[in-house]
Amino acid sequence: MSDNPGAPLLGEAHGQQTNSNRPQSQRSRSSHKSRVSRKSKKSAGSDESAPLLSDSVDQRNYGDAPEHDNVHSRAASTLRSLQEGGTKKNQRSRRWPSIIALTILFIVLIVILGLGFAAPEVAEQYAREAMIFEPTDLSIDSFTSSGVRARIQGDFSMDASKVHKKPVRDLGRAGTWIARAVESKPTKVEVYLPEYGNVLLGSADVPSITVGIRNGHTTHLDFISELTAGDLGGIRHIANDWLDGTLSQLRVRGNADVSVKSGIFSLGTQSLSQELLFQANQIPVMPQYRIGQIGFSEGERDGEKGMIANVSLALENEYPVDFEIPKFRFDILVPGCLASQDFLVLAEATTAQAQVRPRTDVNVSVSGFVQELPEALITACPDTQTSPIDRLLGSYIEGKETLVYVRGSSSPSPETPKWITDFMKDVVVPIPFPGHEFKDLIRNFTLDSVHFGLPSPFASPGSPKSRPRISAIVKALIGLPDEIRFPIDVVQVRASSDVYYKDKKLGELDLHKWQHANSTRTVLPNEEQEGLLVQSIVKDAPLGVTDDDVLAEVVQALFLGSTPVILGVQAKVDVETKTILGKFVVRDIPAKGNVFVKQLSSPALSGGNMTAFSPQVGSLEILETSKTSLTIGAKVNVTNPTEYAATVPYIDINILVNDTILGHATARNVSISPGPNHNLPIVAVWDPSTQSGKKGIHTGSELLSQYISGPLCPLFHYILLPLP
Repeated sequence: MSDNPGAPLLGEAHGQQTNSNRPQSQRSRSSHKSRVSRKSKKSAGSDESAPLLSDSVDQRNYGDAPEHDNVHSRAASTLRSLQEGGTKKNQRSRRWPSIIALTILFIVLIVILGLGFAAPEVAEQYAREAMIFEPTDLSIDSFTSSGVRARIQGDFSMDASKVHKKPVRDLGRAGTWIARAVESKPTKVEVYLPEYGNVLLGSADVPSITVGIRNGHTTHLDFISELTAGDLGGIRHIANDWLDGTLSQLRVRGNADVSVKSGIFSLGTQSLSQELLFQANQIPVMPQYRIGQIGFSEGERDGEKGMIANVSLALENEYPVDFEIPKFRFDILVPGCLASQDFLVLAEATTAQAQVRPRTDVNVSVSGFVQELPEALITACPDTQTSPIDRLLGSYIEGKETLVYVRGSSSPSPETPKWITDFMKDVVVPIPFPGHEFKDLIRNFTLDSVHFGLPSPFASPGSPKSRPRISAIVKALIGLPDEIRFPIDVVQVRASSDVYYKDKKLGELDLHKWQHANSTRTVLPNEEQEGLLVQSIVKDAPLGVTDDDVLAEVVQALFLGSTPVILGVQAKVDVETKTILGKFVVRDIPAKGNVFVKQLSSPALSGGNMTAFSPQVGSLEILETSKTSLTIGAKVNVTNPTEYAATVPYIDINILVNDTILGHATARNVSISPGPNHNLPIVAVWDPSTQSGKKGIHTGSELLSQYISGPLCPLFHYILLPLP
């Protein structure tokens, strides 16, 4: 090619060869480009309707002729026409559109390269602040041996208004408007926890994704990602801190090598690392749950008999996740006697498969199995009388919230992926278990064949004989909760109870000794609910009287009143039960009820009339005499019109005639049964002078005179004197 500046760049239009076949030097190409630029400046305005490239050139493609054949391509013709801009007017009209097209292409290339390489910090800042991803659905396609296959759906968009700095916002909007969309190649993202020794939390294999990056444009994403669990030991450490409440913040760092391209332009591979800090209030909490139905019944599992507990739960789910929970087996644990001791295994439980729907409560069915209770669970703790199971059942019966603990089972279900069982086997999750306050558990409480034993006046203060004693057959009708659907027998009972009369405390009935009991299944009256009739014989249970005035009211109401005596009882009852799990004690069952003590059966006793006792004197014997007195021994027959028996250690009765005391009669250690009682020993002292003075002597003389001379018709009043 000639160095003559006026020579054509590619020869004549019909493909003539140049004088020299040697390649052009860089300088020659530069000089040609300069001449083209100078000539372009001389051209007039272009016709916008003209085509950008000439059609008059030869249409043969490159490679159809030998290499030295100077054939014109469309690009060559265009460049040649630029050089000949001053010869023809129509050629000048084609120069400006070509220059504009090439210039725009060059600018676009510069912008893309600038965004990707010249200003990576600006691009990164714009992307970080303007990018919005709203997850709409997260579903687990399947569980794998090392993680899960998750389907992720969401909406991706760019919002430039969220970018704080105006230069970054303007440059970002311009660059994303030009680029329109970006595509990332398949990428592996790894997530680490810097504050836990850079332990690997997990990794995700993200497929190729294309998103529109123009401001305000939304791209719906739907892709499958392989999520793989990381270091299970480190994750378990974090989980335990979260469960213990010591996780005040969580810092995570994501690392990825991302290859990005926009259209045909590759933006290279970028090594990205981003840290996020989650404060305590941003870390997810344990989901709320509600316990639906609870049922306990006998059953078998793997050929072994035991107790089965079925529980239905409803878990709150506020996340857009969709997946199926596989069967999972875990141990239910309770604390031992000391906080430093290991947890005790109460039962093994299995969850059924459950479906999780986005933002919908999750219904989970749990079935627990107990073959036998461990000895450590039912043995009383040192220096106490309660065992771990006592505390658990006591809190539940009192309606208090109880903590039980859940841990992955040592014999996991084969349907559970191994990585889940490996993770859960050392993670202990506390589960608050709400109590169930059993109100009106004892529907009816009565005493049959009651025997009252009055205190002995000669007993030492504070001794059992110094207190009234009660013997009776105690009958209690217990309404069994709906949760109990298994056979249960009551073999022994004991209690500490307070006895009230008209809302005033009478005393405390001491039943701390175990009393043999038996129970029978029955149907509660006027109800379809099953109940348990428990009967126990109580002998000489001491009644510690705390208020003597209340006792006097009870005695008067019992013997002299006209209505039944109602005693209120509030008790804490210990029950030894026998079930398929063996014998164990349920302690401190709250019992509250009324004991109706029937009034004296004869209407003649109303108003204090004692004639219903029908006293009759049998044999008489003079035991001792003095100047003013006469001591007589007698055998007396009386009728007890009540349904109650009583042992009277000491009783003294005044003998009166017309309200004048003439003497008194004393009985010691007398046992009175319902109905006729014969030959009760009584000692009577006749001493009118000592008891009533001259009036007594006069009244006594008249009484004896009437007795000797004719029928004796005096009215005797008998008064039971209170014991000192």
